[in-house]
Amino acid sequence: MLLYLDTRRAPNPRKVRIYLAEKRLTLPVKELDLRAGEQRTPDFLKKNPFAGVPILELDDGTVIAESLAIMEYLEELYPNLPLLGADPVTRALVRMWERRCEIGAYLTASRMVLSKGEVSDQARNTLMARLALLNDGLQGKEWLAGQFSIADITLFIALDTAHHGQFALDPAWTNLSRWYAAMKTRPSVSV
Repeated sequence: MLLYLDTRRAPNPRKVRIYLAEKRLTLPVKELDLRAGEQRTPDFLKKNPFAGVPILELDDGTVIAESLAIMEYLEELYPNLPLLGADPVTRALVRMWERRCEIGAYLTASRMVLSKGEVSDQARNTLMARLALLNDGLQGKEWLAGQFSIADITLFIALDTAHHGQFALDPAWTNLSRWYAAMKTRPSVSV
């Protein structure tokens, strides 16, 4: 196996790095310099025509792209310290929260940061509404799905992305603020 990542800037490769650190897994890694366009070379485009990282290339040449697909594949191989849930209900809850964090928070935060003017303002307002819902979802729980999972990793990446847009958590979001403080103490988030 060979994992292709960036040089520690992009959110989706960082999500996989945090996942690997939480699982205590070490994989061979090839880092690509995205600013230099290494993801657009003919050799890399044969592996991933979408020109994105991360990708995981298996020994037989199979390429798995997209962070969630990579984490699900690795979870099947290395189920100990489950980050996608250990039973059907927990797995469903983890996937539910992960999708809410990906679509509702991360993609919205990305739109806010990468856009300008009215589009950015609209994304900021949507993000505020979604984070309020996530704050409510954390009521009485340490972690989104009841146990630490990839949903928490995705939400952390979303908030880190939002901070690039001069975004701050609303002080009224006490659950989310508590959760974020706990996330920042995890050694995995410094990878």
